[in-house]
Amino acid sequence: MIDVLVSALVVVGAVFTLIGSIGLARFPDFYTRLHGPTKATTLGSGALILGSMLHFTVLQGVVNLHELLIVLFLFLTAPISAHLVARAALVREVHSVTGGSDTADGHRRPEHEPGADQPERVDVPVASDEGEV
Repeated sequence: MIDVLVSALVVVGAVFTLIGSIGLARFPDFYTRLHGPTKATTLGSGALILGSMLHFTVLQGVVNLHELLIVLFLFLTAPISAHLVARAALVREVHSVTGGSDTADGHRRPEHEPGADQPERVDVPVASDEGEV
């Protein structure tokens, strides 16, 4: 029974990891490409590691907590790192990998010009060590 459960976890993990990897290669723009690895691949890696943990726990007769810590670390860090990468892309105004993004009706939107909606730059004098401006 344990072998069937371990096999199921490994197969499910491999399928989710494959789907996440295909999504990374096939999705059209940056944000959907970010979604594939962070959701599907995280779940796939977690299932693979849990299957490994279950197998070696039964084989050795001792609960193996190292792999459980890996799963917890993976589930905590993947969403945080994906959020930081997405925020950096928003700050850098990344709209699409293909040069324009699709609208809801399927038409292409023209590429956004960086800085077009930003105010004009104004140089502000900086105080020196002597207190002059």
